[in-house]
Amino acid sequence: MRTADGGPDRGTSDGPTGLQSFAVLLRRMTSELNRITHEFAQAQGLHPTDVQALIAILDAEHDEDGSAMTPGRLREQLDLTSGAVTACLDRLERAGHVHRVRDGGDRRVVRLHYAPAAKSVARDFFSPLATATEAARRQFDEDELHVVVRFLEAQNDQLTQLRDRERTP
Repeated sequence: MRTADGGPDRGTSDGPTGLQSFAVLLRRMTSELNRITHEFAQAQGLHPTDVQALIAILDAEHDEDGSAMTPGRLREQLDLTSGAVTACLDRLERAGHVHRVRDGGDRRVVRLHYAPAAKSVARDFFSPLATATEAARRQFDEDELHVVVRFLEAQNDQLTQLRDRERTP
């Protein structure tokens, strides 16, 4: 079957690959990940937004270009005011999770780095999640995992586009 736009009908509500099933599974996963994130925030005396900032800083270190996060990029990514980002970074720095480093080439630029000791704390806390993720991964062969990765990349791209459209007046 084909949809109105001529594409293949992938189902919108029926069956295990229908939109409804995807929505339920993604909500469940998001809910569980949020629960774990909130537990980490509480254990570290942080606000959930602080944890989102830590994730953004860590992910920036793993981006293809390898450039460290800046307060401006963090403000944009988390959709916070400059004052809120400053307060968040002050809390994270006081707690020993991040440090700010002035760029050697341009002293006006500040780079944000996840402190190695804090990475170790996070690694220990999230170790059960990593173990569970690896157990789930082992249930799939390499070809299936490539499809899963493709789906997750496409979903993240769509969510980024949605966020960007919502920000554009």
